[in-house]
Amino acid sequence: MNWRSGSRGVVLTAYHPSGGGGGAPGGRRTGQYTMNHDHSKKTPDGASFDRSGSQDSLDELSMDDYWKELENIHETGGNNHEERVALVLKEPDEGELEEEWLKEAGLSNLFGESSGDSLESVVFLSTLTRTQKAAVEKRVETVTQTMRKKNKQHQIPDVRDIFRLQNDSKGKICDGSESSTVRTSENKNETQDETKGPKFSLQTDEQKSPLKDMPFPDTDINLEISFSEQAANLKDSSVGKMCKGGGGDTLLPNFRLPKDKTGTTKIGDLAHQDMKNVYSLALIELTALYDVLGIEFKQQKAVKIKNKDSGLFGVPLSVLLEQDQKKVPGTKIPLLFQKLIAQIEEATLETEGLLRIPGVATRIKSLCQELEAKFYEGTFNWENVKQHDAASLLKLFIRELPQPLLTVEYLKAFQDVQNLPTKKHQLQALNLLVLLLPEANRDTLKVLLEFLQRVIDHRDKNKMTLKNVAMVMAPNLFTFHGFGSKTIEQSEFVMAAGTANVMRFMIQYQKLLWTIPKFIVNQIRKQNTESQKKEKKDKAMKKLLKKMAYDREKHEKQEKTPNDADVPQGVIRVQAPHLSKVSMAIQLTEELKAGDIVARFLSQKSGNVQTLKKEVFLYEIGGNIGERCLDKDTYMKDLYQLNPNAEWVIKSKQS
Repeated sequence: MNWRSGSRGVVLTAYHPSGGGGGAPGGRRTGQYTMNHDHSKKTPDGASFDRSGSQDSLDELSMDDYWKELENIHETGGNNHEERVALVLKEPDEGELEEEWLKEAGLSNLFGESSGDSLESVVFLSTLTRTQKAAVEKRVETVTQTMRKKNKQHQIPDVRDIFRLQNDSKGKICDGSESSTVRTSENKNETQDETKGPKFSLQTDEQKSPLKDMPFPDTDINLEISFSEQAANLKDSSVGKMCKGGGGDTLLPNFRLPKDKTGTTKIGDLAHQDMKNVYSLALIELTALYDVLGIEFKQQKAVKIKNKDSGLFGVPLSVLLEQDQKKVPGTKIPLLFQKLIAQIEEATLETEGLLRIPGVATRIKSLCQELEAKFYEGTFNWENVKQHDAASLLKLFIRELPQPLLTVEYLKAFQDVQNLPTKKHQLQALNLLVLLLPEANRDTLKVLLEFLQRVIDHRDKNKMTLKNVAMVMAPNLFTFHGFGSKTIEQSEFVMAAGTANVMRFMIQYQKLLWTIPKFIVNQIRKQNTESQKKEKKDKAMKKLLKKMAYDREKHEKQEKTPNDADVPQGVIRVQAPHLSKVSMAIQLTEELKAGDIVARFLSQKSGNVQTLKKEVFLYEIGGNIGERCLDKDTYMKDLYQLNPNAEWVIKSKQS
């Protein structure tokens, strides 16, 4: 495997793995792939960005581990290689991609038979930023034009009418007028162009100040302002600073999250309904970010094929978890996946070449067959599995999934992250892509990345640095057998260094990637607030709410203690129904944190403490959020000002 640089680009001389691979002597050269080495890319409107893509670090990255891993993959083959059926990627008709995108974003009632009932989406649309709104308008316009061409007998709204509904609504939803409960310091930084129509923001005009008035350091990840708005402001101000870095572990930027007084929200902290809205907003935000940067974003769609409905290897994650939950109720990670990681760690993570050195191919095949027959029976002898065998089986498990761990829909989007202009943009895109993954895929990916980091933590002994681990694992996550041989070859050779760099990012910044950006949480708060306002205007709903309020008040009177009757200003009532101290009035102070409140309850010695078998957290419930688990460093007075109507409950997760 050789690189040579020239004035016109970087030429990759590749060796096909079947002929020796890894640049080994005698390897069969299959061709040359030229990769553009230009350091800047013009966006459609002429604005330029410095480029910090994979090309900048190709010469510094040793690709040997990548090609050797590909050679091992070809030699090992698959457990069900003969049964593999390549997924057929569906070629969408004109407008079909955009129509599917609107459905995924929860905006299907903006077109088709239900388009007349677009008021249902007014609340959602009201929370969108300028760039998010532009992304939706672009897709609606494409679908509208396509429907007109096809003469579909549906009411086809003009995209301008859809957004005009918000301007004309009595509550002035989209002009920034809203309850002060959803205003936060984040919104003081966001700028809007006065000449570009209605404003979609989370603050009033008086609160706005230019983004440049409160700059964030290059290594700070600003979660308070929409990523696409940041990119648009950066482009408009022509200060596309690049956070440059090479291939070494120490050269990746030390990105960090500035502390948020209202608490950091992680995946798993929000209620199910709020997470559905997170998905919709993440999809719109990711699309808006790519639109601003002038990069095409398309979801892939595969024609459904028949999958195995039992077994271990080559079985969909959903089927595996259904099987596993019969054995271990509530498990979210495939049992075999967990066991293989445990088997690797049971020896020592200091083994030199761990993950890089493969097990013997014939033994791996034999172990696969034995696992299929004996794993669920509990008769499989794990003493026969050597550490390198377990590592090979773990990688084989990932490769053999009938759909990639990063999903058919978003695998290409993960690969294309390398094309974004700066490393900060790349990290922002990866954050949104992780939010878009199905829960089973996301949970499994998280466990994998945490394990890989533990391997890297022993790099002084095992010689597996971040770069080495990324090189070894990238082919297993990004070269998916189901797309057919042509796609495999392209991703193996043309995208090799790029996907390895994306893999490095996912490992290095995994804690950041599982954070829900604050601007998305605030958009959800506003959605909930506005939805509650609209519900109260509906007479039938009013009657129902009145009855519910009466029943709740009656219930509360029956259980309320004398101390609960009146809560003074600046005091919150915290409930802990599963602890010995079930209720406590807490005086809010500037320095009081969520962890302090939990500690007060746990310090009560009376009563039983059975619930302490599980860690307990303080939850924010109701008001302008469904349910949110608070991190221990959340400043309660700041959060109370953001959501004064919330209830506060201490409980364990998933209780």
